[in-house]
Amino acid sequence: MQKTDPRYTAYLKLLKEELVPAMGCTEPVAIALACAKARDLLGAPPERAALLVSGNIIKNVKSVVVPNTGGGRGITTAAAIGFAVGGAERELQVISAVTDAQRAEMARLLNNCPIEVAPAEGPEVFYIQAEAHAGGHCARVRIAGFHTNIVLAELDGRLLEQKSAQPAGPAGREDPLTVEDILDFADTADLADIRPVLDRQIAYNTAIRDEGLTGRWGAAIGCTLLRCYGRDVSVRARAAAAAGSDARMGGCEKPVIINSGSGNQGMAASLPVIEYADELGCGADKRYRALLVSNLLTIHLKTGIGRLSAYCGAVSAGCAAGAAIAYLHGGGYKEVAHTLVNSLAIVSGIVCDGAKPSCAAKIASAVDAGIIGWQMYVGGQQFYAGDGIVRKGVEETIKTVSRVGRDGMLDTDREILRIMTETV
Repeated sequence: MQKTDPRYTAYLKLLKEELVPAMGCTEPVAIALACAKARDLLGAPPERAALLVSGNIIKNVKSVVVPNTGGGRGITTAAAIGFAVGGAERELQVISAVTDAQRAEMARLLNNCPIEVAPAEGPEVFYIQAEAHAGGHCARVRIAGFHTNIVLAELDGRLLEQKSAQPAGPAGREDPLTVEDILDFADTADLADIRPVLDRQIAYNTAIRDEGLTGRWGAAIGCTLLRCYGRDVSVRARAAAAAGSDARMGGCEKPVIINSGSGNQGMAASLPVIEYADELGCGADKRYRALLVSNLLTIHLKTGIGRLSAYCGAVSAGCAAGAAIAYLHGGGYKEVAHTLVNSLAIVSGIVCDGAKPSCAAKIASAVDAGIIGWQMYVGGQQFYAGDGIVRKGVEETIKTVSRVGRDGMLDTDREILRIMTETV
């Protein structure tokens, strides 16, 4: 692919927009961001506040630990830390540097500031509205479509910011990607154009992997895999991605590089590929190019499904990682396409029931499916069109998986939310 090709510029832009740092699970951080923006508009912490949030936000915030809050969980914790810190210009790193005074302010808000939370009416999958009152003034901030997309900011009814919710695609766009073009780009990209983004992904995500492998976080899925199954590269690949999620879901205060709005997807797309690249000794350039394959395939798979759904996003990233592992072993379009179809056929039924420690185990399963999908092809085996949701050709199979995740699982998503909000 030539640099003059519009696709080249589009793919670079996509990677730079999607592979960005975030501190903490991105849904509670998005709540903190909306509340920080409201605090910035008011110029003071609120005396009372109210939030409207869509069902998928409720689902993904309920059980995960919010970093820098002393182990707090849930919507009101995420809101209170945002109101305490302000500084919305930091976006998904808004709670990355919290002082003791700000933590004390968060505790005061949780104890003394009524924060009402209600489900948002309407079809938006990703919707957060924060309203804050202080000193006779009212600030209202709305995020819709994706995590940093502030579509409305008002102070005392005066409109300060407004833009489209941009619901299409992983970050408000139609899908420009195909598997064939992704491989063309990965094979020919000038690595100087993308090396800083990938170096940051490698550095951040391996750091949180190492933290997760201490065994102090979550359900210690990464450590469990290594203890039970040994240190073969296929085990290490699963354990690396799971360990990163162990730490992140447990509230670790290390940032990660996300993909398609998700840290778990960013880790699942990168860490298994890094493990295999190191094992094979294939060199830095090949590792970069394999990471391009995995990251762009993850974005491609997620675009048709959307940011949030009842379909586990780790499936897309784990299957993409398996395809990139095939690429590291010298595979081209045929090997990558068959690996992707095989692996999607195996694990496309995993549901998303919110962010919490079990995400690490789902990531391990998805990466395992990616590796199995590749090994099937190496052994001359594959799933064929008509086997369940598999269609002829990788792009047609991706479309059917997108339909399952986006449309077919709408009722599943609603039932999961009902189950999660029942009194336990």
